[in-house]
This record gives sequence, C-alpha cells and structure tokens, in this order.
Amino acid sequence: MSVSVISQAGTLPAATPQADAVPLDPRRWAMFVVLLAGAFLPPLDFFIVNVALPSIREGLGASPSAEQLVISSYAGLYAVTLITGGRLGDLFGRGRVFILGLIGFAAASLLCGFAWSPWSLIAGRALQGVTAAVMAPQALASVQAMFPEKEKPLALSLYGAVFGLASVVGQALGGVLISLDLMGLGWRAIFLVNLPVAIVVVLFGISILKETRAQDARRLDLGGTALSMVTLGALILPLIEGREAGWPLWSLLSLAAVPVLARFFWRYESRLARSGGTPLLDPAALQAPGLGRALLVALSFYSIGAFFLLFSIYLQGALHVSALSAGFVFLPFGAGFLLGPLSTSAGRQIFGAYVNPIGLGLETIGLLGLVWLIMATPTGAPPAPVPLGVILFVIGFGQGLGLPTLMRMVTGRVAPAFSGMIAGIVSSTLQVSTALSVAVIGGIFYTVLDARTDPAAITQAFIVAVLCIAVCLAGGAWLGITLAKATFPGPT
Repeated sequence: MSVSVISQAGTLPAATPQADAVPLDPRRWAMFVVLLAGAFLPPLDFFIVNVALPSIREGLGASPSAEQLVISSYAGLYAVTLITGGRLGDLFGRGRVFILGLIGFAAASLLCGFAWSPWSLIAGRALQGVTAAVMAPQALASVQAMFPEKEKPLALSLYGAVFGLASVVGQALGGVLISLDLMGLGWRAIFLVNLPVAIVVVLFGISILKETRAQDARRLDLGGTALSMVTLGALILPLIEGREAGWPLWSLLSLAAVPVLARFFWRYESRLARSGGTPLLDPAALQAPGLGRALLVALSFYSIGAFFLLFSIYLQGALHVSALSAGFVFLPFGAGFLLGPLSTSAGRQIFGAYVNPIGLGLETIGLLGLVWLIMATPTGAPPAPVPLGVILFVIGFGQGLGLPTLMRMVTGRVAPAFSGMIAGIVSSTLQVSTALSVAVIGGIFYTVLDARTDPAAITQAFIVAVLCIAVCLAGGAWLGITLAKATFPGPT
C-alpha cells in the first residue's frame, strides 16, 4: 500500500503476499450493489424473526427452548461459518460463491416458510445461518478487490449503511407482514419475502458479477475449516445457550476448552503454511502491524449488542410500554445508524484515522446521557421523548459512523489476496462480540436484578448494564486512538 493510503485510512502496510491485481471494471458499482444484498439479508433476518417469535410460538406450538433455538441456531452457525465463507470466496471466486450462497439462503428461507414443526423451522434457520455466512463476506471482501483507494471509503460507507437500513427495516417489516397476514401466511411471510429478493438478485448477479479471487487460489483447508468451526462453536454456543440454561457443566467445559482448541488450530495452520499449503487463516496475513489491536476494537464494537434486549426489557417491564410502541422507540437509533455511515467520508476529511474512536466516543457519551436521563426521571415514568430520541440518535449515529471505518481499519491492513479471509474474521469477531455482550452484560443485568420484577429493580439493573456497555465502548475508543496515533505519530 502507498503512503497516501496510510495517511488517509490509518492503515499500515501488511507483510503479506502481493495482492491479486484486478483491473477496474466500469460496472464495479453495479456489481457492488448486487453484493450488498448479501450484506443486507442476514441482519434483516435476525431482526425480523425477533418480532415474529410470539406468532411462531402460537402457530407451531414451540416450547421456550425451541423458541430460543430458532434464534440461536441461526446466530451460532452464522458466526462459526463466516471465516470459511470468506475464504471460499478467495479460493473459488467471490461472485460464484455469493450466488451459490444466495441460492442456498433462498432454499433455506423456503424451508422456514413452510416449516411444519418447531424442529423443521430450527433446521431451516440453521441452514439459513450457514448459507448467510457463505454469501455475506463477499461484499466486504470485494471492496478491497474491486475499488481503487479513493473509492473504498464510499463503498465501505454504503456497506455500513446497509446494516442501519436492515435494523430499521427488520424491526418494522416483521410487524407489518404479520399484521397484513398476506394470503393467510401470517409469520411465514417473513421468510418467504426473501424469495423474490433472491430471485431478482441472482438474475442480475449472473449477468453482472465478474470473478475476483486470490491469485494463488488452491484448495480449501478442510482440516483448518473443521478446527475453526469446532473452536468457534465451543465459544459461541455456550455464550448463546449457557445463561438461559443456568450455565450447565457442558457450557463451562466448552468455554474452558476454547484456549486449547485455539492453540491447536493455530499450530495446525502454521504447519500448513510452512509446508506450502493454503491455510484457512494465513499466519502471514495475521501478523500485519496493528491488526491485533484493530480486531480488539472490533471485539468491543458490538458490546452494545445486549443493549437492544435490555432496553426492551426496561421499556416493557419498568415502563409497561407495549411491544409495538417499544419497537418505534428504537427508530431514532436506526435513523442514526443509517445516516452515520454516509457521514464517514466527510468525517475522514476532517479527523482522518480518528473517525472510528470518535464514533465509539459518541456511543459512550450517548449511553452516559441515557443513564443521566433515566436517573433524572421518576421511577416508572417514561423519559422525556425528545431528549430520549436525541440520545438514541447519537448512539446509533456513533455506531454507524464507526462501522465503515472499523471495516477499513481491519481489512486495509492486509493484501486483497486475503480479503475474503479477513472479511470473515472481522465479521466473526463482531458476532463473538455480540454473543459476549449478551452473555456477560446480560448476566450482570440479571445478577443485579436477582428475583425482583418491580420497576425500580429493572431500572437499576438496566443502568448498571448500560454503564458496563459504555466502559467497553470507551475501551474500544482508546484502542482506536492508539492505532491512530501509531499512524500519525506527530501533531494532526
């Protein structure tokens, strides 16, 4: 990478093999729009199902444990497959892998839409998670491969805006589709709506997408793939299921095994690289300067994941707000998350590499402002809507501002030949961040709450949890500042 790239993006040259040289394609923006569908559908399907769970429970007679698996089967398999999905694009072509993943996702959505029992729905959700992880990293990986340096910030801003759009659309669309009860489908419509989208994207994608891949593409590291999925599974599954199940022995043993599995996986990948193979995680790419700290920023980034669950509990449990009204309370956050990524280009011109920590700092300030507002409001009474809306907008704007720059902070440190691999790693790191947030901060919330259910107890537990999230985000902001200072050691 050139010095100009370092000064603009806050990245450092990676000690990696030469990137695959892909000539600029005049249709690259049209190609990218097609690939963005793969980034939009996975978060959309996560948010939309949360809204539909009561209807699914009634329609299929699902037990509470089966209801939880409808969520966790998707989230867990999505997280553990992301790295493999990214590497598949590097090896076999990102356009081809994207199309195959999208077709698989459509088939899984069809299975979910016509599920005849809770377990058939869970099987469909698991298949959705795997296929979503195959298609999702291809858009982020293609940014490195398709665009020149001057166009990458805009591409990453659009990539980040897609997540904000998915959060807004997902929370609203589920309720709308269920209320409309199109053709008597009820909750099934939230899955079947994916089919026309997939068909249109596949038809356009086949004619538009051109292949980008690593120059030295060989064969998939099957051993590394298996070890990575086992290692991530040992971490993710107990984090998702452990607290709900009361932290049974299997969950503790699984977490204890993670360092051992990770060490074994790393040694396997290192031996494969030394022998001339193509490891799933290439040690050369992971030794890029600053990459470790950048991934730690990513690990802290979605510590806000527990906020959505706990804020809903606060709204409905302490303030007795209806579920529909609670969904609308989140709209300022979604609006901020949508607008934040579109502001990153202007932010980078003013603040350079400091945009990401500024975004995390805005989230921290917003969360502290929310604590102040709740503490200044009588227990059981709703906070003033205008200050609450402004605070939620600031939190969402900060997260939206930080996401594209986070992606650039990580992916910009390795050569495009490793784009799929690093896209899978950062996406998987964000999923781990969410799971850790829900497990750890959610656990703190329920520990403070204990067995009480009165508004004062819920409010107190929520305030403690929000402060914990603010500390995590402040830590991520500090790490981002150290990375920016390493890039700009002098006055800026």
